[in-house]
Amino acid sequence: MPPASYYDSINFLYSLGNELKTAKLGLDRISVLLARLGNPHRRFRVVHVAGTNGKGSTCAMIESGLRAAGVRTALFTSPHLAEPTERIQVAGQPIRPDAFAEVFRGVNAAAEELLRAGDLDAHPSYFETVTAMGFLYFARQHVDTAVVEVGLGGSLDATNVVTPELSVITPIDFDHENFLGASLTGIATEKAGILKRGSRGVLAWQRPEVETILRHRAAHLDVPVTSTSEYAVKNLALYESGSVFVAAKDRPISIRCPLAGEHQVQNALAAVAALETLETPVTAIENGIAATRWPGRLEMVARNPDILLDGAHNPAGARALACYLERFYSARRVTLIYGAMRDKAVEEILEILSPIAHNLILTAPHFERAVRPEALCDLLAHPRAGVAPDLTAALSLARETSGVDLILITGSLYLVGEARALLVK
Repeated sequence: MPPASYYDSINFLYSLGNELKTAKLGLDRISVLLARLGNPHRRFRVVHVAGTNGKGSTCAMIESGLRAAGVRTALFTSPHLAEPTERIQVAGQPIRPDAFAEVFRGVNAAAEELLRAGDLDAHPSYFETVTAMGFLYFARQHVDTAVVEVGLGGSLDATNVVTPELSVITPIDFDHENFLGASLTGIATEKAGILKRGSRGVLAWQRPEVETILRHRAAHLDVPVTSTSEYAVKNLALYESGSVFVAAKDRPISIRCPLAGEHQVQNALAAVAALETLETPVTAIENGIAATRWPGRLEMVARNPDILLDGAHNPAGARALACYLERFYSARRVTLIYGAMRDKAVEEILEILSPIAHNLILTAPHFERAVRPEALCDLLAHPRAGVAPDLTAALSLARETSGVDLILITGSLYLVGEARALLVK
């Protein structure tokens, strides 16, 4: 019996297993499934975005800019913070729960038919299923352009069935080494797989060895590439809540980026380059980026005490967070609440973040693969470290701490999602 409701649908998806642990890198399964659904991913143009950090916020800025230009847009991102509906958006709005359930029934029915016919080796994974759902929903909604974030890697990610009009690669760093390899050149080679013959490319700032890999792939496929290094950044001013600057290449574009952190300047430049490549009017670029929302990343969600959220789930993200705190909160007494998943470089991340914390509370999101707080505590020697079984207990402990005027919740995006559910009305 097909699931009848939204909650039945998400429970079935969760029953397929953790989307990272059960990931099957390769395009055979998703290609067969999409063919059964009529290849919906071929019915709209695609901006495909890969990278290690910043790809979600870059996607959000590109989508907002296109929408400001009057384009009927779609946005596909992962993971979600609170509800899976966040992953599938049209015209700036998440898919409704009833529509989520409906499109799930269509994808699941196709998968079951293929299984019965022996055309699939197994039911599509969580991520493959949601990817197919997104593409099917976008086609039914007659979108013009979908901005699609890669889930894991690039060439073998389920989203890489698309033939993009534009491929964007944000800065590449270490993450998911178990899947992508332990070298930056190996990771870059995998992510370069989203560059396709007949499309165009945009590259954000990269380390030299990564830049070489990406440009070699682009040259091999005759993909013309625009780099953010071609843009001069003028009159840059960084604020606690974002930045303003002028991006100048062929013409000056005044950017007001509402996403906090110096690293977002590079992401905004990548969005500008992408939007210019797509011939978006300057006013739409300016207005669209200024209107971007991307929750859970350096997001202040409460005052007295101030509570800041940030999904710094890998070393590069932790370094960006540390830089932001040093710039804007160096005089504040910070209580850091940290929780993470087992597949992350938690020891390295804690080495970066723990010196910032006046008090450190180690906890865990409500996920099976979360690291136990006690195990995190064993990784470091902090004079005021404690553990809490869950986020609610961690927040209570933080609020009881004397003299604290900033609570920072970071680590897993799932922990950040739990915090937003508790703290954001």
